[in-house]
Amino acid sequence: MTTTEPKVSDPYPTRVGDQPRLIPRVDPTVWGQRPGPIEAATLRSYESKGYLTVGGLLTPTEVRFYRQELEKLATDPALKADERTIVEKESAQVRSVFEVHQISEPIRELITQPRVLDRARQILGSDVYVHQSRVNYMPGFTGKGFYWHSDFETWHAEDGMPAMRAVSMSIALTDNYPFNGGLMVMPASHRTFVSCVGETPDDHYRASLKEQEIGTPDQASLTQLAADHGIDQFTGSAGSALMFDCNIMHGSANNITPYPRSNIFVVFNSMENTLRAPYSARKPRPPYIASPTFTPLQNPGL
Repeated sequence: MTTTEPKVSDPYPTRVGDQPRLIPRVDPTVWGQRPGPIEAATLRSYESKGYLTVGGLLTPTEVRFYRQELEKLATDPALKADERTIVEKESAQVRSVFEVHQISEPIRELITQPRVLDRARQILGSDVYVHQSRVNYMPGFTGKGFYWHSDFETWHAEDGMPAMRAVSMSIALTDNYPFNGGLMVMPASHRTFVSCVGETPDDHYRASLKEQEIGTPDQASLTQLAADHGIDQFTGSAGSALMFDCNIMHGSANNITPYPRSNIFVVFNSMENTLRAPYSARKPRPPYIASPTFTPLQNPGL
């Protein structure tokens, strides 16, 4: 199935006005009562705060294995020349490799395992497919951060994702300290959509994947959200994971320490929330960034 449905009325308009707006969320955070591995108290916390952590998702042996897989991907000359690989603006070091679940069979197998996939199904209350996958590298000393943003704002504006029915999982393959550029989130900010200003340029993804400007929230909105909700930071040992709502405000600082960070990142979207035409762009982003093919994931052996 591909993106053929027309746009309908938009509860989350963005990049269409000359002033930013704070719009209350109209979608649930946890969809239904589908059973899964997340305990009830943790699920309630996720619904309230917009994120949850999973300690020890991977064993130490698995961490070593997947770090070797990431090293293999980062040093493959053919893959580095591929458009799915994003390099840093200044250093030309590999920043991200997109569509990694199609490139790496071990990573594809990992994201279909019940400990990963069934958590996403439980939160979204449906079967899911991969909207986007990538591996991220933040080397020591030179790793660049990501400015504050809501993923849904971009996925809605540029990919045509209709509702806030997607969840991301970041699986840490290195230790996350408070000082090496770990992800920061504003808890409970997922309940507010920040409508941004600025028209989406054609092929905006070419610049935004290295450093986003269009689609980033204004400082007044960020100040208000931080005052209302505060800021939490994801820390934890290699093998832990963070799951967060598609609309939570998050970002990371540069890594000026000797300690690198790397992670596997996958976005699960509900099969009941498949993409339409972009809401605020003239054409959708490439398939390796936003999949236009909606194939539900299955657990291994099914």
